[in-house]
Amino acid sequence: MELLTASTGSYPRVGSRPEQQRHRQTYAQWERGEISSEEFERVQDEVIREVIEEQVRAGLDVVTDGQVRWYDPISHFARKLEGCEIDGLLRFFDTNFYFRQPVVVNEVRWLEPVIKGEFLFAKKVSSAPVKPIVTSPYTLAKLSINRRGVGLAELVHEFARAIAQEVSELANAGAELIQIDEPAILKDQNEFELLKNALEEVAASKGKAKLALYTYFGDATPLYDKLVKLPVDVVGFDFTYSPGLPKLIARLGCEKGLGLGLIDGRNTRLESERDVIEVLKLIAPTIGGKRVYLNPSCGLGEYLPREVAFKKLQNMVAIAKKARELI
Repeated sequence: MELLTASTGSYPRVGSRPEQQRHRQTYAQWERGEISSEEFERVQDEVIREVIEEQVRAGLDVVTDGQVRWYDPISHFARKLEGCEIDGLLRFFDTNFYFRQPVVVNEVRWLEPVIKGEFLFAKKVSSAPVKPIVTSPYTLAKLSINRRGVGLAELVHEFARAIAQEVSELANAGAELIQIDEPAILKDQNEFELLKNALEEVAASKGKAKLALYTYFGDATPLYDKLVKLPVDVVGFDFTYSPGLPKLIARLGCEKGLGLGLIDGRNTRLESERDVIEVLKLIAPTIGGKRVYLNPSCGLGEYLPREVAFKKLQNMVAIAKKARELI
């Protein structure tokens, strides 16, 4: 078993130093029409370079672009899909983060790549492998307002068709591992078949890339046995919501790669080396997958100060280094 360290998603755009405030400042200027979209894009490029460099400096094996260009994980995709309009703000699960809610008014269709360009830029400027992230079709459908008059199953299918096209574009662009974020299924577990059908469609378009399904903001223990049977290569879990998961994995095992969200992405406290390694020791003998990723429980960008996020990643890398010697 190979233990790697990875980012889970977002990374703070803004830090405490004056020069780390420019994303917030230029975004406000752009909204007021004081600077052009091209000028704002150049600032975003600079910030993306910075957050990738920080992840690399922390020692991560796999990084993301920090989702610097994303307003939120829902509208970032929906606003570029035909048939979707963007409405007001809604709380993102039990967090203090808000997303702009999509309104589906016509058939959902993919028109052009959503994050392919973002991935290619990140790949060009990063010295470490970059993992692009897409939002799951089921979560997109569940968090949208449906004004089409079709059933949820049809809506999930339409989003699945769009995300499948996006995954195909990313795979063709050289993405080796593509993360699919799926928090919503943990709130409506009786609709698991809709997720399964959607992922089968997405998986058919992955080419040579591997797919990683990440769940968070809910207890995944009741769905563990089903989740690890989905047509993906890696399954990621938020252990902060699933205290019984380590013993369950130790009992049932896993033949796939795992994403171990043992680093609390919403808490400034640094994790104990002993506590994390105890979990790794418990589950390592039962994992059949070749690779296991130690990562934060969720993206860090919305919940932690930038300096704390960097320290959390450094601490995670140090724990992984020690764990490799012991397991």
